[in-house]
Amino acid sequence: MPDMIKGDREFEAIPSIRNKALRINLNENIYGTFAEIGAGQETVRNFFRAGGASGTIAKTISAYDKDFSDAIYGIEEDGRYVTEARLKKMLSHEMELLEERILREKHPNKMYFAFANTVATIDFAKKYKGHGWVGIRYQTDPEEEYSEIIMHIRFHENEALLQQHTLGILGVNLVYGAYYKHDTPKKLLRYLYDHIDKDKIEIDTINFSGPKFQNVDNRLMSLQLIKNGMTDAVMFGPDGNNVLPARILYKKNVLALRGSFRPVTKVNIDMYERSHEMFVAESKVDPEKTVTIFEITLSNLRAEGEIDERDFMDRAKLLCSLGHTVMISNFQEYYKLVEYFSKFTKNRLGLAMGVNNLVDVFDEKYYRHLSGGILEAFGKLFFKDLKVYLYPMHNPETGEYTTSENLKVHPRMKELYKFFKYNGKVVDIENFNPEIMDIFSREVLYKIENNEPGWEKMLPAGIASLIKEKNLFSCNIDQEVIDVDFDMEV
Repeated sequence: MPDMIKGDREFEAIPSIRNKALRINLNENIYGTFAEIGAGQETVRNFFRAGGASGTIAKTISAYDKDFSDAIYGIEEDGRYVTEARLKKMLSHEMELLEERILREKHPNKMYFAFANTVATIDFAKKYKGHGWVGIRYQTDPEEEYSEIIMHIRFHENEALLQQHTLGILGVNLVYGAYYKHDTPKKLLRYLYDHIDKDKIEIDTINFSGPKFQNVDNRLMSLQLIKNGMTDAVMFGPDGNNVLPARILYKKNVLALRGSFRPVTKVNIDMYERSHEMFVAESKVDPEKTVTIFEITLSNLRAEGEIDERDFMDRAKLLCSLGHTVMISNFQEYYKLVEYFSKFTKNRLGLAMGVNNLVDVFDEKYYRHLSGGILEAFGKLFFKDLKVYLYPMHNPETGEYTTSENLKVHPRMKELYKFFKYNGKVVDIENFNPEIMDIFSREVLYKIENNEPGWEKMLPAGIASLIKEKNLFSCNIDQEVIDVDFDMEV
């Protein structure tokens, strides 16, 4: 009986791995090479076993020896082999050979592909689970330019043989999806886990490029990874492409700001700039090895119910336009965020937050699922080399500012709060701009949606123009007004 899954595939038979490989093999126009380093010929083995592979597979290679691999693909600057750069060199090299050796004139209908992976499986001590890069460069028409899908994976199984088996299945799903699901990238993404339990392997980065995916925004695809439970956190850079979290965070000092950024306001940027000044001034922080992350949680995106993907993209575009790295996570509690960062770095971490956020951190209801309650959470949170940079809250009626000195937590939490406060774990941001303290994202959003005046001055330079130009957050402004405002702000 074919496998069945719930959801939008509840009544859809999932093709077996053999049938997927066989369908590729029986397509007389699909033709290419497999290059697999580090975990055996796991993907191509499935195509050989399915039968009919002679018309599909031009060549298969596994350059295990490092010297031999370097002779074929060149030497990486950092001396590493399991990297995105290595994968791209493999894809380029194999595709060039294919084009050079199999002449188009002789095979005018062939659709070429190059599949590659470079992988490190679990070590003998079982301390390092392993990871890898997997990708395909291919065409669905002999006359078109190549499209590409590249992903980074992390293994969670505890045996190398199991990891290799899972990798082989994933590879077949990728090749099959590239040819038969490229017109629905969101489905292609979900189908990568056909016949694979999600607790076996994690996809934490994926990028689509080329003519088949010219309308795909990789930021939206990164959101799908979180929504589908394929990973707990993704990052994308100012250019909109997904980036490997480990590459951004490895051995870095990390300053993180959590918010809705709906939209990003002058207060958000003031909090960032002031906390960043204090963070890089710390003796334990190297400014040259410091990264700042603007983080949005999945729970925040679901605040209004189901995730509105356009709303998410509106926030992402604005943050990227300001040159920031954005992180989407499934970490509702701050201690989980800190634990995640700590997987990649032992250096000092910083969290910039408002008073209300810190009060929530000391609310016991968020830790009832932990056997050790709030003490367990705080052990995970503050055991690391962490500082909280607290942005004050202004009361417009009394004119009073709430800071770390006068904020009120639950009476049971007073002594715990004092302990962390007077041990230097919580410090006040003092150089804030008092003129913008009464700006709130929700009020700005209300004004935008209802076409009320005055919201432009609440946002960083250029953001109002972008909102109007791109019609973000359901903004309806005449083009004439857009041009005037754009000229003024730029």
